[in-house]
Amino acid sequence: MNFFTVLTIAGGLAMFLYGMRLMGDALKEGSSGALKVAMESVTNSSFKAFLLGFLVTAVIQSSTGTIVITSGLVGAGILTLHQSLGIIIGANVGTTVTGQIIRLLDLNSAASPVLQLFKPSTLAPIALVIGIVLIMGSAKKRTVGNVAMGFGILFTGLLTMSGSVSSFASSPTIQNMFTGLGDRPVVGYITGASVAFILQSSSATIGILQALSSSGLLQFKAIYAIIVGIYLGDCVTTAIVCSIGAKAEARRVGIVNILFNLSKSMLVLLGVFIAHRFGLLDHLWERTVDSSIIANTNTIFNLACALLLMPMVQVYENMARKIVKDDVTAQNKYKEKLDELSPAFFNTPALALRSCYDVLSIMLTAARDNLKTAAELLTHYDEKKYAALLEEEDCIDLMTDRLSKYVVELLPHLKDPYHVSILNEYYKVVSEFERLGDHAINIADVAKYMSGNDAPFSEGALNELAILEELINEILDNTELAFRKRDIDAAYRIGPLEQTTEDVISLLKKHHFDRMCSGKCSMYANASFTNLMTDFMRIASVCSNVGEATIIRVKPELAKEEHIYFTSLRSGNDVDFNAAYNAAHEKYMGKIEILSKEVTAEDGAEALPGSASTASAQKPLPQADKNTQEQQISSAASQAAT
Repeated sequence: MNFFTVLTIAGGLAMFLYGMRLMGDALKEGSSGALKVAMESVTNSSFKAFLLGFLVTAVIQSSTGTIVITSGLVGAGILTLHQSLGIIIGANVGTTVTGQIIRLLDLNSAASPVLQLFKPSTLAPIALVIGIVLIMGSAKKRTVGNVAMGFGILFTGLLTMSGSVSSFASSPTIQNMFTGLGDRPVVGYITGASVAFILQSSSATIGILQALSSSGLLQFKAIYAIIVGIYLGDCVTTAIVCSIGAKAEARRVGIVNILFNLSKSMLVLLGVFIAHRFGLLDHLWERTVDSSIIANTNTIFNLACALLLMPMVQVYENMARKIVKDDVTAQNKYKEKLDELSPAFFNTPALALRSCYDVLSIMLTAARDNLKTAAELLTHYDEKKYAALLEEEDCIDLMTDRLSKYVVELLPHLKDPYHVSILNEYYKVVSEFERLGDHAINIADVAKYMSGNDAPFSEGALNELAILEELINEILDNTELAFRKRDIDAAYRIGPLEQTTEDVISLLKKHHFDRMCSGKCSMYANASFTNLMTDFMRIASVCSNVGEATIIRVKPELAKEEHIYFTSLRSGNDVDFNAAYNAAHEKYMGKIEILSKEVTAEDGAEALPGSASTASAQKPLPQADKNTQEQQISSAASQAAT
């Protein structure tokens, strides 16, 4: 054995590990959304959970990945610890599928032409060609291409290692080491555990053992203890990953996995010892093993232990609860959803993004509820409602802080541009939803001030405010539809409604000034009215920002020129925007006109100058003319005040 042989084996190992990581990551990234839906459907049937854990692990080629995802779902309250137990056991069996795939190395030239296609020397180049074609040909098929590339690289690494093992095996030192393991099972156990812990993959460690089997030095009596040791090394790594930033229930998933693998190790060692003493393994004990025997031994060990230990799941759960005590933390009404923002989902983007969406949806609902409560306080102030509103605002602030931090931490883990575009939208709207909550507080503070200082609005002001609130609610409805359903039509409706809000607020300010001049509205209510108009206008602006973020999400090609694009829409150059604006303007100005006529009829006087009867009778003005009209209204108001 020389330096170059060692270097070749090391290079083959590197390719094997990278191929396995590339394939596993691509599978998790492409299917994690479906995996979450499947896992959420798990019932209290341990057998169904076992099958799910087996199938998921067989797909993503990683028991660690499956158990970490399960830990995140348990921590988020989507699964209970009891439901996760079957998945954990199934994942341990599912990881043997990789070894069964690797045993294809044993196919020889005598096999049929069909089976020849499954030889690694044939599969590797085919997979690599398919992978590179998909990666270079289409961004949408990049995930499938990465799976194929990973598969090809994995087998190329195996072939490289296997080709160099023959000279590696000629070393007397190596021969003595493998031969000696047959008489020292404890050393073999520690070796398997150590390598699996370092590589963080039982599948990779079994694969290396299968590659080394081509040396002809490995005997069953030497490798069974190594295989059993691999179980412990891999589960310790998994438990560490499950514990990072996790709540108690999630950490228990990792502990259950360790308890199960310790039980499995003792059961296998005891079973092999008894079988050997009674001569049941004589035909196999000193037999030279190949890739197939290693794969079958690993599968039999795992499957037999799963069947024997499945009835003990409740024991594992009880032990895990005793080992990991419950968290002592302050409770929050949205705690379960906040727990979904788990670092365990960083390597499965669909799960992480879904968790972000769920928290954002709660924030939007909470902010809207607060806005509704704040509007009610303007007419019927209630200190208990005000206190509840403040408490809800604290929850919104907490969700904002947690989600903002999570989004920043998640970004480096995203590789797919599509996932990045989703996160970009979420990053934009999280602060907007918080601002909605802030404006609800501002409106509630106005209501509290008016109640405490006996400075109510007149009936006319309240009636006009009701029309403005109806307009704001229509904007909020479209905002919610745009965000929740990615409804681009709803997103486009927000801009014209925001423009209409400007018109309505300008007119309401004029009417309020006229009411103060005639003594119908108290001068003490003026600051409150002005503050309300500011908050309502800002609410419309926030919703407009959410709508624009949705449009950019659906049409990412606009991202580089979004300011120019949306400015152009508002400048009167878009026929659809103008039509929507004219319709909204006519609708809400018409309502104010009807209200003004009713007030005029009651007072027995003519409509106030600049009232809705005058404004709404005219066709909505272009932007430049609107600005001129607003300047004239402002000038008139100043003269009246003088």
